[in-house]
Amino acid sequence: MAVGITERQLEAIAETLELTQQLGVEVWLRGGWAMDFFLGEITRDHVDVDWFAWSHEAARLAAALTDRGYTLLADPPHDQQLDLVRADVELSFALLARDKQERVVVAGGPWAGEPWPDGMLDGGLGQLGGLRCPIIEPGAQIEIKQMMPVWVPGRPRRAKDAADIARLAAALSRPR
Repeated sequence: MAVGITERQLEAIAETLELTQQLGVEVWLRGGWAMDFFLGEITRDHVDVDWFAWSHEAARLAAALTDRGYTLLADPPHDQQLDLVRADVELSFALLARDKQERVVVAGGPWAGEPWPDGMLDGGLGQLGGLRCPIIEPGAQIEIKQMMPVWVPGRPRRAKDAADIARLAAALSRPR
């Protein structure tokens, strides 16, 4: 049986977790895969695997992933995001920093210094099957998906973002 993109992305998530643990680098899943790990089920196909990582660890992370066969793409600028690809698996690391008030902020680019939602990195571990992974806090995930068209006016809300917001909101409204 052929291994599909979902399985290859899950393998890449496991590989990235193993590698970052070896390096002592913190990462958090964001986007659709973070939602799936929060819900404990695969909800849809994913184009890529989105992560957050600290900007001061970006060079080591990029070097370690390129040593494992990933190619670091030139765009976007590496002070704001690392995009890497190996075969048909894409990894995207949005880079974080802290400001003088210790808030988590955008590390570089035109929005450098802009704060991310409070508590965003407090999502704990999500789980999908036997794989556990740090995820961003689901409420912050909703806020990011809701605000992206406001923060980036040229980027309209996508149907998958609206569906993700509804899934996350429903899960958060259920008693735990």
